[in-house]
Amino acid sequence: MPGFTLLVALFLIGVIARSNLIATAACLLLIIKLAKLNFIFPFLEKRGLELGLLFLLLSILVPVATGRITEREMLYNLTSLPGLLALFGGALATHLNGEGLRLLQLQPEIIFGLVTGSIIGIVFLGGVPVGPLMAAGITALFMELASWLKN
Repeated sequence: MPGFTLLVALFLIGVIARSNLIATAACLLLIIKLAKLNFIFPFLEKRGLELGLLFLLLSILVPVATGRITEREMLYNLTSLPGLLALFGGALATHLNGEGLRLLQLQPEIIFGLVTGSIIGIVFLGGVPVGPLMAAGITALFMELASWLKN
């Protein structure tokens, strides 16, 4: 069964590294695969990222919805040095995420290295696994730098 061994490996790595997100994702994909619900894979591949980002944005915007962050605070933060740096950081991050998405579309096999690197970051660097997209973006940047240095 293609992909089964890699999904089991990712599940085990997730469990060993105490990364519930990786373990759960691999487990859900294994269940879909074993239940022969293969029609779900194209939907997840096409819309899974959007759904994940939707839930991420919902969780981030809760303080706005509950009124813990006011319009005045947001306006001040957009005009302060931290706010301006956040604008630059957000723009750079979304650019890198776009590059990462392109890399994952062109070379989907790179995901295993990204996940393994993320786990190393979690275990040894105290990192937080927010997903492979930023890791792919940084990898795309490194690949471009390596290509530039090579020439």
